[in-house]
Amino acid sequence: MHSNSALREQVRSQAEDRPGVYRFFGPGEELLYVGKSVRVRTRLLSYFRAPRGDKAWELVNEASRVAWDYIPNEFAALVREMKLIQRWQPRFNVQHKRRRIYAFVKVTREPAPRLLPVTRVVDDGATYYGPFPRVVALLRTVREVCHVLGLRDCPGTTPIFFDDQLEIFNAKRPPRCLRADLRSCLAPCCGRTSSAEYRKAVETARRFLEGRAEAPLHEVEERMREAAERMDFEYAALMRDRHERLRAFRDDLVAFRGRVEDLTFVYRVPGFRGDDRLYLLRRGRIQRDLPYPKGRKARERAAQAIDDVYGERDLGPGGLEPEDAAEILLVARWFRLHPEERRRTLSPERWLEEKRPA
Repeated sequence: MHSNSALREQVRSQAEDRPGVYRFFGPGEELLYVGKSVRVRTRLLSYFRAPRGDKAWELVNEASRVAWDYIPNEFAALVREMKLIQRWQPRFNVQHKRRRIYAFVKVTREPAPRLLPVTRVVDDGATYYGPFPRVVALLRTVREVCHVLGLRDCPGTTPIFFDDQLEIFNAKRPPRCLRADLRSCLAPCCGRTSSAEYRKAVETARRFLEGRAEAPLHEVEERMREAAERMDFEYAALMRDRHERLRAFRDDLVAFRGRVEDLTFVYRVPGFRGDDRLYLLRRGRIQRDLPYPKGRKARERAAQAIDDVYGERDLGPGGLEPEDAAEILLVARWFRLHPEERRRTLSPERWLEEKRPA
């Protein structure tokens, strides 16, 4: 059992009040918790004053070691904290972290992929689209996209049999759910679709989530028109409502993506004891950071880095890696909570115009 007083004395004698990220480790070097602070020493000492039963008391009681790294500024500390949490999923962070305010659509990595609304991005081989701002509406919208395109929403354990496999199995299989019976699903559970046809529907869904396809809207419009022609006005009204929801989702998607696009700039951040940094952000992701250039050669190196980062071909919207998604959320939230920080940003073109050596 560790000694709380020994840990407290280590912090008191060695830690400094400067920005950084700290980590509590348990027995066997398990990473229990990651945190950040602009005053590491003060923040760490506060854990040792927590009352019995408090989360901080439980953490210190279980910890066998504490470590910290100094980082020039709060913005960089936030990024470092996020990356460590994403990578290690410390137990105390996972249990006590506040819920995210955005959601994602997960396209699973399965023979017949599914679309799932989720609030966390994990490293599971799936592709994630987002972040999307309308969390509550996302569940219904994803379900409607699946119905329009015929994508399955059954459990991941459901056996899959594409019709191009039937020669091997030599048997027709009964549908496994009501959607298959009603023909609102391509039904890969019973060999009613080929793997190529199903992949095509998944690709259409991906393109819709990227704002590059109108096919789901056109499909609903066609069903609405057909229902009106056969005077099935009740079904036509259902399709009209579905069309309005999908269109609103598409509009939100495009609008939010515009706000993410707006997070493309060069960002100067003052640092502890003059360690100012320059962050090159593109679509809300930090592509590179470097010391703020204070001389001609340093400005030449910074200009080259800016040319490299912003000169790369823009691949447009697409699926996100888990760490990328978390970083977009962090950066968007940082500038939303600190709008005055926008004054420290310049477009790449303006930075080069003003700072590149003649």
